[in-house]
Amino acid sequence: MIRTLVCLLAAAAVAALAVLPPALALMPDEILEDPALEARARALSKDLRCVVCQNESIDSSNADIARQMRLVVRERLVEGDNDQQVLDYLQARYGDYVLMKPPIKPETYLLWYGPAVVLVLGGLGAAVYLWRRPRAGAAPEPLSAEERARLRRLLDEEGA
Repeated sequence: MIRTLVCLLAAAAVAALAVLPPALALMPDEILEDPALEARARALSKDLRCVVCQNESIDSSNADIARQMRLVVRERLVEGDNDQQVLDYLQARYGDYVLMKPPIKPETYLLWYGPAVVLVLGGLGAAVYLWRRPRAGAAPEPLSAEERARLRRLLDEEGA
């Protein structure tokens, strides 16, 4: 009875955790008093990649470097920088990698167009394979006189 109750409570706790939104890494001491600046900072933080966590924005990362980057974003906004100036500052410091959507330029062509090229080449390969394979229900070519004679010999040998 108690064991069943504990299992039910555990299942309910897991279900509740599954539907809750993920906790954000933003610390209370990072929040700006001006709601407009804070909204801009949060929007910018979602567009910046944590350089430690790889595919996570600094808005949701708990890494120390992400916290430092969030503070830099807020400092720059308080100093009067516009959004693009903040992004340019961090991009100059950390490179294109810091942007969740890196710019399209020759250095990033493979990143942007590589998957499409692989997909097209795979599709072409599949089309060539399907085009060259024998068709189901297609009549085979008739045997030549030499092939028929050889087949008769083999059948006669097997029957003997």
